Formats: sequence, structure tokens, C-alpha cells
Amino acid sequence: MNKRIVILQGQSQRDIAARLAQDAPQGSMVTFADAKRKEIQSAKFHAMISDVSKQAKYQGRELTKDQWKVLFISGHAIATGGQADIIPGMEGEYVNIRESSAQMSGKRISSVIEYVYAWASNQEPAIRWSAT
Repeated sequence: MNKRIVILQGQSQRDIAARLAQDAPQGSMVTFADAKRKEIQSAKFHAMISDVSKQAKYQGRELTKDQWKVLFISGHAIATGGQADIIPGMEGEYVNIRESSAQMSGKRISSVIEYVYAWASNQEPAIRWSAT
């Protein structure tokens, strides 16, 4: 089972957490802890990317969550005055050496979240956000 984070904001999230616990394989570990701001932001960012990956296409292509994450972080870097770091890969492919979302400050990931919201607001049809 993959690691799942559920922020208990209301009854629907409590129901999700209960269902996950009920369906978890024997030997799984459940932890309840106060959420730190950065963890909440990270969970929100990944939920947003999941929503986008299920509803949007990029240049006519369906992309995975990981591909959307690369696009958003790369685009955000340029939009905020940074640069792309594109280098030849080990097999001649081109690779974007981008910043890691896990290493971003709370302020930086908040800015990325706002960037995703701004992008999504210009999509047709509009992105529907899940209750995460």
C-alpha cells in the first residue's frame, strides 16, 4: 500500500481515513499527528496535480501526475524569474534538472499552488477540485 495522507478537515475526510484503515492490509501502520503547515501544503499540491491529471490534457496528451508535476514546477520557476536547467541526459535525451518540491519552503510551495490555481482557472472545461 502506498503512503496516504488525509487531512481531517471534515466528515468526508474522516470517512476516507476510516475506509483506508478498514481496507489496509494486515501489518499496516496508521499514524495520527498534528499536521505541519508544509505537510498540508504538500498534500494539497499533490491532490491538485492528481485532479489535473484526471481532467486535463497538455498539447492534446494525457499526462501522468509526475509529468504534470514537472510541468508545473518548471513553469513556476520561469514565471517567478528563474531559469530552466535543461541538460543532455546520459542517453542523449534532454532532462530538466528542476527544483524539488520536497525541498521548497512553505512560501515557495504556496506560490506553486497559486500558479496551479491560475493555470487551472484558464482551462476549458474548468478543473474541478476534489475535497482534499
